Amino acid sequence: MIEVQGLQKFYGDFQALKGLDFTINRGEIMGLLGPNGAGKTTTMRILTGYLKPSFGNITVSDLNVVDDALKIKGMIGYLPESAPLYGDMLVYDYLAYIASMRGLSGAYKVQRIAAMVELCGLKEVVSKAIHELSKGYKQRVGLAHAMIGDPEILVLDEPTSGLDPNQIVEIRRLIKEIGREKTVIFSTHILSEAEATCDRVVIINKGAVVADGPPDRLLHEFGGGVVVEVVLTHPDAVQVKAALQTVPGVARIEQLTELETESSAADLVQLAIFCRDGADIRPALYRMIREQGWDLLDFHRRSASFENIFAQLTKEGC
Repeated sequence: MIEVQGLQKFYGDFQALKGLDFTINRGEIMGLLGPNGAGKTTTMRILTGYLKPSFGNITVSDLNVVDDALKIKGMIGYLPESAPLYGDMLVYDYLAYIASMRGLSGAYKVQRIAAMVELCGLKEVVSKAIHELSKGYKQRVGLAHAMIGDPEILVLDEPTSGLDPNQIVEIRRLIKEIGREKTVIFSTHILSEAEATCDRVVIINKGAVVADGPPDRLLHEFGGGVVVEVVLTHPDAVQVKAALQTVPGVARIEQLTELETESSAADLVQLAIFCRDGADIRPALYRMIREQGWDLLDFHRRSASFENIFAQLTKEGC
């Protein structure tokens, strides 16, 4: 339904997007992830017609985002990170105003307002002024605003930013419910949210796509699914990593900490050792540590997390 081809964006001499390529299927919930400054918001603003690309193109149902911007805007509901609400208006009056702006009228307009009030859980506040609402309710009003015209595509930029845990759960539930009927694209910094909500994620780093696929597939592809963490007493972390990297089944090793102990001049080296294809490498690792005569302080196995994958793909130098 949506195809991004060679998308580039320059702000003066700074290149924010460096040739993005990905597609979004109809009825898919896709998470756009990346650290601050990665290009997520720029990508969403181009998709919604707020910005024009410097090079490349986005097509939506065979419509060009540059040549057919007005038609595409009519297909999209957009919630920016800070919902642009009129605080002095009552919730119902605000939704009625937005519905009119979207060209709705008569019985259908009343029906859509009622449907959004029900879907977004606004019954308790529908007669209140927007400035009186909590941030969680304001986000719900923003979602109702984005959806009231019954768009085919919903674009949400950091929809849970600044919300408390209970509000995040509610917005996540809403997104999943909306995703049964709509194509949903949303950016987030909460990786567990993306893992739990998205059918697919696209991870952007420094303006380029570094990973694209379902969360479980990315876990298998980049994390191997299993991590062994060890803490050793040793002065040379580089030497330890080089030796352990030779153990069969080791995909990669990340150094977590290197701290000097309070009781001695020796160093603590904490490593996360990622297993290839879910292999159980613990016996071979233990033999290597024993043969080298290193002091082993901790040794445990855990499942790789989406946070590990994100950190690996977006760390400095990638």
